[in-house]
Amino acid sequence: MRILVTGTAGFIGFHLARRLVAEGHEVTGVDGMTRYYDVRLKQARHAILKRHNGFSERILMLEDMESLTRAADRHEPEMIVHLAAQAGVRYSLENPRAYVDSNLVGAFNVMELARASRVRHLLLASTSSVYGANEVMPFVETERADHPLTFYAATKKATEQMTHAYSHLWDLPTTVFRFFSVYGPWGRPDMALFKFVEGILNDRPIDVYNNGAMARDFTYIDDLIEAIVRLAAVTPKRGQRAGGAVDSLSPVAAWRIVNIGRGEPVDLMDFIAEIEEALSRKAQFHFMPMQPGDVARTFADATLLEALTGYRPATSVRQGVAAFCDWYKSYHGLA
Repeated sequence: MRILVTGTAGFIGFHLARRLVAEGHEVTGVDGMTRYYDVRLKQARHAILKRHNGFSERILMLEDMESLTRAADRHEPEMIVHLAAQAGVRYSLENPRAYVDSNLVGAFNVMELARASRVRHLLLASTSSVYGANEVMPFVETERADHPLTFYAATKKATEQMTHAYSHLWDLPTTVFRFFSVYGPWGRPDMALFKFVEGILNDRPIDVYNNGAMARDFTYIDDLIEAIVRLAAVTPKRGQRAGGAVDSLSPVAAWRIVNIGRGEPVDLMDFIAEIEEALSRKAQFHFMPMQPGDVARTFADATLLEALTGYRPATSVRQGVAAFCDWYKSYHGLA
């Protein structure tokens, strides 16, 4: 199949594109190579992908509709997986405009591209952050998510709503993923695991928010990719609701939202203990108050994912953290 994936120089997009080309698909990888974090890491990911004949690289910004259209016209995608975004909860406090440009304008352009290309299935990334101030756990897709706590989450929630309208108006089968604390090899330097490992290996105190009283539903990258691949093959159909013949979450559109998480929150201090074990080093702590926009706990209900695909993420934090630490040391020449 011909598949256009946005964000292929990013953490999740890289892993998905690598899986798809290994399975024989033709992947057009679109990425803007922005400087939110070290571009050399992004270039290293793309260098691996370019070893495959089935991968074509297109460096462009999603806000540039003309260039995006040319890329699609050349490769005629049958499916689009939109993973590119301006990520980061805390950075959205510093540079909210970047989130408008990437997460709203960019997403709209991808939706227009999907409509014009008449793709079989449009799949897009959202985030567990959209649950915001919700207190009932585990988080279920059918719950209202109307109180985002950060501008990042607000842009993702807006994208979800935009895709529903497009799905309804243009009969565009659409699946939206809500990711829960994804981690693993080739992860982003702004993510907690990367920062913790870097700090511990360099004998620097690590910042621990809310004095360590936090828990996250950590999802290992390979589990996430398996879930995406399986969901890509299960196209939603208009008029079928979740439950019974589990399918769409909309009464009027071939559209769904699916949590992707293990459904087993891990206390932050236990997570750090696994890092210490993997590195055979002890952390130094710099305890800090809760940061604006943060939540104390995330917890995914993965029932819909399992009903749709027969799959539920299962990699333990111990296994996943060890794999990341091995990759980090290898990538930085420390192994």
